[in-house]
Amino acid sequence: MDMLWSGWGDPAKATPLPDSVIGLLRDLLGVTPRRTAPVPIEDMAVPDGPLAPEARRALIAALGGEAFVRTDAETRVRHTRGKSTPDLLRIREGDVSAVPAAVLLPGGHDEVLTVLRVCAEHRLPLVPFGGGTSVVGGLAPEPRGAFVALDLRRMDGLLDLDPVSRTATLQAGLRAPQAEALLAAHGFTLGHFPQSYEWATIGGFAATRSSGQASAGYGRFDEMVLSLTLATPGGTLDTGRAPRSAAGPDLRQLVLGSEGAFGVITSVTVRIRPVPSTSVYEGWHFPSFEEGAAALRRLAQDGPRPTVLRLSDETETFVGLAHPEAIGSGTRQPTGCTAIAGYEGTHEDTGYRREHAAAVLRACGGTPLGEEPGRRWAHGRYSAPYLRDALLDAGAFAETLETATFWSRLPGLYTAVRDALTGTLTAAGTPPLVMCHISHVYENGASLYFTVVCAQGEDPVAHWTRAKHAANEAILAAGGTISHHHGVGTDHRDWYAREAGPLGIDALRAVKRRLDPEGLLNPGVLLPAD
Repeated sequence: MDMLWSGWGDPAKATPLPDSVIGLLRDLLGVTPRRTAPVPIEDMAVPDGPLAPEARRALIAALGGEAFVRTDAETRVRHTRGKSTPDLLRIREGDVSAVPAAVLLPGGHDEVLTVLRVCAEHRLPLVPFGGGTSVVGGLAPEPRGAFVALDLRRMDGLLDLDPVSRTATLQAGLRAPQAEALLAAHGFTLGHFPQSYEWATIGGFAATRSSGQASAGYGRFDEMVLSLTLATPGGTLDTGRAPRSAAGPDLRQLVLGSEGAFGVITSVTVRIRPVPSTSVYEGWHFPSFEEGAAALRRLAQDGPRPTVLRLSDETETFVGLAHPEAIGSGTRQPTGCTAIAGYEGTHEDTGYRREHAAAVLRACGGTPLGEEPGRRWAHGRYSAPYLRDALLDAGAFAETLETATFWSRLPGLYTAVRDALTGTLTAAGTPPLVMCHISHVYENGASLYFTVVCAQGEDPVAHWTRAKHAANEAILAAGGTISHHHGVGTDHRDWYAREAGPLGIDALRAVKRRLDPEGLLNPGVLLPAD
């Protein structure tokens, strides 16, 4: 099943906003209904694919048939850009300026290599396409004429499982739910459950350094990867042959987070864990975001660490985004802040960690709310993108951004980003609702995940671009990283260049020139143009 072309996920799961919420948006933020409906996909003015006949013939030969080189309008629209709010606003208006000339469907690593050689021969830019869930412009290359999208959905197998070493080798086009089902049949789990879980792919997780909602217990995806295979125009790069090595710099780290700019990840070998026999989630209340953050830091640094650990600020708690399915239900939200702590593992392990973590949370001023808030969060953990679609339908603008820093800098970063967003959007005549939560914790720091809702304004994309730029400047000035888990894409590229520094960017450009001499892979994504 393909994702909704004009929004997120499964259209059957879309839920309109209650009238009470629409009224609140109107009264609080000045949101007015959209003047026009989204352009239907069948009415899109998609130009004929500008793919040269000789290039098309070579690609058909490389992939073994015309069925794997798709040039119909609908397939190309469904592979246009990603799922950021600006992406969705553009496609809803019928903007197909970034539509690929063709969508290619390789069946394995060797076919990917052949396709890359054909693209190099014909100087045809190529964008690797996994689940299409990028929210940072990672699927919108800089204009360089016709380009093709490489959809890896046919590469969806479990290639190997080693129960002794607890490793699994997965093809890059495998969607996360399929991967979990294949592993569960052998009694294992990856434990990687980001908000994009239902649609994102294994290759996309690796290419963007994804971080799942259970990262406190299972780790980030880049921590799970033991080895990977990369197809490049210059050949195959295999990295990683042991859990740890002192044999020079770790080339895995060069590929992880490379966002398709160096090559196409075709398979990864990952660490796996036994399927937990017990899972329990619970809620905690804290009087303030500061006190809640201090409690999370205590657990992250001194333990025992829950599998899931997150904290909503006062605004997010009041609105109800800690459990989105309750918004508009009439459920009274508490003042202060809500934290969610989840425990997965054996009965004995989860019981021990839950008991001793509760003592820490109580000592830090927390009040237990029982399992009901935790169950609501677990039930609605993938629903926020659908809520974003409903807000767009109602005429509101809704978008997210995230960052991370060390614990000592976290309060300053939180204030700086919130003030930048509020000040910029208010000055433009659309005062926003800015919400935030701590989504991932580490011994030395944590991430901040912001959600912004406001009126769309006359030109919502330009409107948001100014606010996003102000937030990016605030992030760098406050000592944060430009992205914790969404990636760089094109939206963060210029700030990433400042974060990495001129010498760092030059080093990465040298790598790209060796692996992708013609500069055809995801041009303009991750790295500024030469």
